[in-house]
Amino acid sequence: MVTQITRGIKISVLSNFEGTYFKNHKLHFAFSYEITIENHSKDSVQLTSRHWEIFDSLNEIEIVDGEGVIGKKPVLKPGETHIYSSGCLLSSPHGSMQGYFNMINFTSTKLFKVIVPTFKLNAPFALN
Repeated sequence: MVTQITRGIKISVLSNFEGTYFKNHKLHFAFSYEITIENHSKDSVQLTSRHWEIFDSLNEIEIVDGEGVIGKKPVLKPGETHIYSSGCLLSSPHGSMQGYFNMINFTSTKLFKVIVPTFKLNAPFALN
């Protein structure tokens, strides 16, 4: 698990290899990840959008931007936590993801970025 705190918002990520399968006559490696967002600040905040940089050791970096996370824009009061799970497919058994969440502070009405630390996506059978 990796963690990072940005402006009182703690992000923790746990990733897991889910298996391989063929799609369009090509082998893919499936990974899941669970993200925990904890509000340790004194203000209520809302996650409005996300930005991902997905590194696949056999491909170019893929950039993914979108609203919310898994169709939600969670509001977290001080002390609250939001947990969600998602996943990605890679062409290789090795990769990583990093990014950030855009959030709004309801007290100051200011937008800010919360860093999602780099987390590894590795199939255990491919490790030395």
